[in-house]
Amino acid sequence: MAAQGLPQELIRTKRDGQRLSREAIRELVAGLTDGRLSDAQVGALAMAIFIRGMDAAETVVLTEAIRDSGQVLAWDDLDLPGPVLDKHSTGGVGDLVSLVLGPWVAACGGHVPMISGRGLGHTGGTLDKLEAIPGYTVTPDTVIFRRLVKDVGVAIIGQTGALAPADKRLYAVRDVTATVESLPLIVASILGKKLACGLDALIMDVKVGSGALMPTPEASQELAETVVEVASRAGTPTTALLTDMSQPLAPCAGNALEVREALAVLTGEKRDGRLLEVTRTLAAEMLLAGGLAQDREAALARLDARLASGEAAERFARMVAGLGGPGDLLERDDRHLPAAPVVREVRAEHAGYLRALDTRALGLAVVELGGGRRAPEDTIDPAVGLTGIAALGEAVPAGQPLATVHARSEDDAERAARRVREAVTFSEAPATPPTLIHDVIRGEAP
Repeated sequence: MAAQGLPQELIRTKRDGQRLSREAIRELVAGLTDGRLSDAQVGALAMAIFIRGMDAAETVVLTEAIRDSGQVLAWDDLDLPGPVLDKHSTGGVGDLVSLVLGPWVAACGGHVPMISGRGLGHTGGTLDKLEAIPGYTVTPDTVIFRRLVKDVGVAIIGQTGALAPADKRLYAVRDVTATVESLPLIVASILGKKLACGLDALIMDVKVGSGALMPTPEASQELAETVVEVASRAGTPTTALLTDMSQPLAPCAGNALEVREALAVLTGEKRDGRLLEVTRTLAAEMLLAGGLAQDREAALARLDARLASGEAAERFARMVAGLGGPGDLLERDDRHLPAAPVVREVRAEHAGYLRALDTRALGLAVVELGGGRRAPEDTIDPAVGLTGIAALGEAVPAGQPLATVHARSEDDAERAARRVREAVTFSEAPATPPTLIHDVIRGEAP
């Protein structure tokens, strides 16, 4: 770095509460990428941003710099017949939307190059779910990835080393310096990776409730508004939905169990529920953003037709086979998806109405079963988890199952059963379940 751009001086600028110029931010991100910034300096920078914050203009520049720190995908040479679209969720328990949404939108004419992540804390990861499918590779070469996006319309894979490398290093340092919760750093991390995929439009699913990333509804609202503003100013039209995570989105949590749930929705075995409603709403917004429907009613009609025809399920099957998985997963999922040896119902000890669920605690129960990671190097057991999770507002007679535990051992099952009971709050009077879609925030065209 040039003398006038010494990293310690740029860090001092932010530490003292001043704005960083475009040139300073780009210089710092370049140092992140090529190693000129030490880990100590990266940690100091993250802490300065955490404490002092960034305004919208700074956050836009940081996002663009992270996006441009590696490969930025381009699709013009493929002459795609439809728009390039994607969705990102802030994560939750039983949130398997991506598994249904990607192929569903592809069946409607979109092209979805979805770069997904692994589980973090109590939240499940899309890649972990897909790796429950034998043979599925989340790290294909670029030729296969691009071919699937063109021919199938969807490919759900993991982040490559060439995509937004500055974010990978910055996030690793944030994770050990207690700076993960910084709003500008969260926004730049999410969007830096997503916008590097060359999207025509992005839909954000920001969770609200006891299982959400953000601690309060107000913080979730601020995140949604900031993402929409920053992405739109960075050139990608973006819409954010605030959706409920006061309970698991699907009535299950655990990797292979969630794949089975996705197949049930895609094949029409399950025709209602919170998962289908949220996915259908997000998918409609994607069709509108991509110009694939004139209005919401037309978008929903198109989605319903493609789901009923089996085309959405067929796209999922082709994606799985194209990424190394079995060609008959739709027909023979029991043969391919692992199952836990111990299955135990957790029954209500007294009657009542289900008033509240500690969704985070349910997610951590799955982690304790082996379905998530305590440390990055941990191996996941894809078979374990919870199914049949009771819904908020439901009247539960004494002895009725609150959930079913799928475990590797009896001891594990007993511990998980205790966690489920502790996560549930009953009332004697009927309880009203929370609103599923809290708000929709649309950005202005860039």
